[in-house]
Parts: sequence; structure tokens; C-alpha cells
Amino acid sequence: MTPDQASVRAQFNPLIKPFLVVKIGFTMVCTVIGIPLAIVWFLGVGRWWAQHYFDRLECQLGERSIRFRKGILVTTEKTIPLENIQDVTFVEGPILRRFNLSTVKFETAGHSAGQASDMQLTGIIDAQAFRAQILQAREALRHAPAPDGNDAQLRVLRSIEAKLDEIAQLLRAKA
Repeated sequence: MTPDQASVRAQFNPLIKPFLVVKIGFTMVCTVIGIPLAIVWFLGVGRWWAQHYFDRLECQLGERSIRFRKGILVTTEKTIPLENIQDVTFVEGPILRRFNLSTVKFETAGHSAGQASDMQLTGIIDAQAFRAQILQAREALRHAPAPDGNDAQLRVLRSIEAKLDEIAQLLRAKA
């Protein structure tokens, strides 16, 4: 990544708020116990909750990782190193299209096929371009030259090798 791309912050579509109100309200209506709650939800609690949820949504693509944060009472913050990302899937179904939204799903190394994806981001503005930036950053990281830390590791390994040679010589001399 170039220095001006060192950190890219994703912008979220405000239409995610009515989408969340409808999605959660519909889930409440599907249960008999949730119908009274759904009435309160649709009368204003849902809009209040969706606004606060939207205000706390955050996603940032850095040079080496993606950081995602969401939540009101329980805040979830997830950081995924770019080198662990195996696949970035773009999902856009009929309901999401109705709200002009899409979902980007990330699957990482060690992810088993039967589980849900490691992270899902719904409502990113221009999600296709953000997905392309993630894949580009991942490829740039894979093809980047080795950092200076490897030189330090190499020096330490050579020092260990020299000490082991000294120990082997001492053992040969005693035998």
C-alpha cells in the first residue's frame, strides 16, 4: 500500500438503520412472545437503537489488518490480520438490494467450512471497491520484502548456532 492508503476507513450507508429495524422487528413478529415487543420496537425503540448502533459502527483497513467495531451495550471489536484472510465474499440479496445495501464476508485461515464466516460487514458504501482494496492490500503484504526484523532474527539464530558449535566442540574434547 502507498503511504496515503496506509489506513482506509469504510463509510456505512445510513440505510442500514431502517434495514436493521425491519430485520429485527420481523424476527420479533415471527415469535408469539415477541409480538408485543415488536409493537414497542416499531413505535420508536428500534429507530433509537438503530441510530446508536449506526453511530458506533467502525471499520478500518490498515497496512497489516482490518479492524471492525460495533455494538451499544456489548461492544465487539475484531481485528483480522490481512495475511490470514483466505476469501472475501460479496453478498447482495433481494432484501439487501431493496435497501441499497450489501454484505462483505471474510473467511480466515483455520476457518472450517461448517461455521459462519469470521466477520460480516453489512452496509459499507461502495462495498465492491472496499473489497478490492482489501484484496489489493493482502497481495501487497504477501509480496512485500521481508522487514528488518528478519535480519535481527537471523543474527540471533547465527549466534545460537555459534554457541551450539562451541558446546559440541567442548563435548568432543571431553570425550
